[in-house]
Amino acid sequence: MGTIRSSSFVLLSGMNKTIRRASVFTLLLVFALLVRATWVQFYDGKALADDNNNRRKAIEAYAQPLGNIIVSGSAITGSAKTTGGDLKYKRTYKDGKLYAAVTGYSSQVYGATQLEGLYQSLLDGTDSRLKNPLGAITGRRAEPGDVVTTIDPGVQKAAYDALGGNKGAAVAIDPATGRILAVVSTPSYDPATLSAGDSTAWQQLSQDPAKPMTNRALRQPLPPGSTFKLVVAAAALENGLYSSVDEHTASPDPYTLPGTTRTLSNENPDAPCANATISTALQYSCNNVFAKMAVDLGQAKVKAMAEKFGFNDQSQDVPVRAYPSVYPSGLDRAQTALTGIGQFDVTATPLQMAMVSAAIANGGKLVSPHMVSQISDGNGNVLENDDDKAGSRQIVSSSTAAQLQSAMQAVVQQGTGTNAQIPGVTVGGKTGTAQHGENNSKTPYAWFTSYAKSPGNGKEVAVAVMVEQSDAARSEVSGNGLAAPVAKAMMQAALKN
Repeated sequence: MGTIRSSSFVLLSGMNKTIRRASVFTLLLVFALLVRATWVQFYDGKALADDNNNRRKAIEAYAQPLGNIIVSGSAITGSAKTTGGDLKYKRTYKDGKLYAAVTGYSSQVYGATQLEGLYQSLLDGTDSRLKNPLGAITGRRAEPGDVVTTIDPGVQKAAYDALGGNKGAAVAIDPATGRILAVVSTPSYDPATLSAGDSTAWQQLSQDPAKPMTNRALRQPLPPGSTFKLVVAAAALENGLYSSVDEHTASPDPYTLPGTTRTLSNENPDAPCANATISTALQYSCNNVFAKMAVDLGQAKVKAMAEKFGFNDQSQDVPVRAYPSVYPSGLDRAQTALTGIGQFDVTATPLQMAMVSAAIANGGKLVSPHMVSQISDGNGNVLENDDDKAGSRQIVSSSTAAQLQSAMQAVVQQGTGTNAQIPGVTVGGKTGTAQHGENNSKTPYAWFTSYAKSPGNGKEVAVAVMVEQSDAARSEVSGNGLAAPVAKAMMQAALKN
């Protein structure tokens, strides 16, 4: 009996040890599960909630009407109730094609771009600056805010209508304030077709060879051609290479690129380009003068001036991020000569070339361009005022700016830019026709950048227009023929009382 009781005790003791171990192991598993649940809830939870693929995020965003994007006191966006599905509202647009380059799109499926994307949290009511005292109790989000733009509807429409069926872009800026008055890219698209996530519409727009969703005004840098001569002229005056736009330059015609046998010709073989003054060279767009001028200055000085105007800026926010315009590095003297006429890897957006004219028109001072005036909460209280935050920098001296203004006025009065003339208005400009394709085998790009000042009401504007492709015959493609009339229409609209 003693032996049996001893064996039972040993057996029970072993079972208790196994049970204790199993209990400890089970407790460890429960603890690990609690730790994992806590991690998912408090750490991974935010990442999951912010994931664009999370359906709940879309449901919350479109559970109530969105805030609006405002142009001249009127909303160009809206919200409409949906007829089915789990998303209660969808985004609507007024004159969607006209303002697509400004608003971008807000889609239930494809996300948001441009101002719609940049201010998404403000527009859907989740921005932390939007106050809702009862939100913590009721779970209801705050009333959405609004984005007030600087866009002038008259200038926007003038640019859009004048570009017509051409592939191109245009930008207008108030030189004194930096307010962007127009941002147009054609061909355009209607953002409303993407609001409800129509896959057919998305596929058609994405595969369209004309790339209507590309914002050519801000995000497609192309060779600026002879409009870049303004930057080279500014560098020559600021660095003392020449003291005046009326001083004769040392510029043989034809000009042979350094270290090569290639000569640069001028569009007008009868133009007085040999040793021409800067003013005459801008008036007739003399390639020999500005190619030689770039070589005489050297790559570093031309690049430094270009960067003062905004080239090579990787963070050009207006507030939408614009793609950088580029002045290249590591050039030989022949390549530097070609950059002097806006070719050989020099690229610019219409925004950038409008900034060049704006700085010249404003006495050499560039005010930071911006297309949002202010943002407000649901009650109209201002949360940010971008007009007040706009900084400025002196690009060139007031003397250099005045001389370039005079030369640009000669371009319009009796030079290559006569199609931009406006009776009773001071207009200065510069044409450009940039080569496109290997050995200029494709249709050239037509450019025009200018400024205008009204003596009657004191208004002023700077614009840049780029026509990438049109129905015009190749021989008729020029900055004066295609781009200057668009600029004229924009300037007239901007200077109206």
